[in-house]
Amino acid sequence: MIGISKLYCGAVEPSDVLRYNRESGQLPSHLLQFSADKKPVVVWNMTRRCNLKCIHCYSNSTDIDYPDELTTEEGKKLIDDLASFGSPVILFSGGEPFLCPDLLELAQYAVDKGMRAVISTNGTLITKELAAKLQKIGLSYVGVSLDGLEKTHDKFRGKKGAFAAAIEGIRNCRDAGIKVGIRFTVNKQNLIDVGAMFDLLDQENIERLCFYHLVYTGRGSKLREEDLSHEETRKLLDLIMRRTKQMFDAGKKPEIITVDNHADGPYLYLKMKEENPERAREVLELLQMNEGNSSGNGIGCVSWDGEVYADQFWRNQSLGNIRQKAFSKIWTDEKNELLMKLKDKKKHVHGRCATCCWMDVCGGNFRARAESSGDLWGPDPACYLTDKEISKRED
Repeated sequence: MIGISKLYCGAVEPSDVLRYNRESGQLPSHLLQFSADKKPVVVWNMTRRCNLKCIHCYSNSTDIDYPDELTTEEGKKLIDDLASFGSPVILFSGGEPFLCPDLLELAQYAVDKGMRAVISTNGTLITKELAAKLQKIGLSYVGVSLDGLEKTHDKFRGKKGAFAAAIEGIRNCRDAGIKVGIRFTVNKQNLIDVGAMFDLLDQENIERLCFYHLVYTGRGSKLREEDLSHEETRKLLDLIMRRTKQMFDAGKKPEIITVDNHADGPYLYLKMKEENPERAREVLELLQMNEGNSSGNGIGCVSWDGEVYADQFWRNQSLGNIRQKAFSKIWTDEKNELLMKLKDKKKHVHGRCATCCWMDVCGGNFRARAESSGDLWGPDPACYLTDKEISKRED
């Protein structure tokens, strides 16, 4: 996760983080990525069922009942363990989490346990009445997935009217006083709508916009050929930075983030070094606190059937199951070879990653994407930094 508004536009200073001693239990939610202890933010895919059929869905979801999903009591047991372990955030996801009849009960349970509760949704089921209930619970955030403007979004989601329903859901959250944002997964088919997402953000007074780089998993693996080229990705980052700065210059300060390609960190720093060397030094300090990719360390995933993964996209490498062992025990199991390697990737990556001067900033980028190319510890094929850019660093 790379905070464009935090870093490029100066919304966060290193001192903002250091005053909390970088402890995840003390940091405000917008600073959690800079914590030193990296207690995991946990994505819980609480159901696989979904009322849409998105062409890039990492969980291959559709609108059917799936067997063996965790019960309400098993969910509460998971939350008890996460709260005791010190996980600062639980993100309820799916499938579509609002198809779970116990979502509100479990979200309230998490909040009562002192956790920050977040929901990732397609937004189509959020009525005014439901938004009011969510506000009463004390949710920290609702992220609604959009894939572009109406024509593009409805095509991606496999249902006419999905865009209009999602926008209504966003408005209902906003009007209820809930922090709400857009999640946008970029590829060749919707690249043209990136600028329109900033316009929508402005028009609807939406607080947050997250741009996700495509990960080749689930139905998303079929879109691999639709991923951006390295040059297109560089131009995308330039556009995101430019539009974010324009909004800040106009006095509007939304939170703009890129996710799942940590080459964005070095790229942003190198751009800042040319434009504002003094700020660039602060940006580098924050990027080093962020540490880049955190799969298996600062982020984890629990699936609908209790399987634990290093992140929500990496669904073929289970680390254990919470029905047999608590998440906290799985997450700290020194006998789990894959997990231990993920917590110290620098010793295990090879190819371009092994000699890259940005390992402390990028963290080796996305291992699930590297694995999809046939080599778990090889380079992430979506890394767009040039050989020259990764060969030598002058801080």
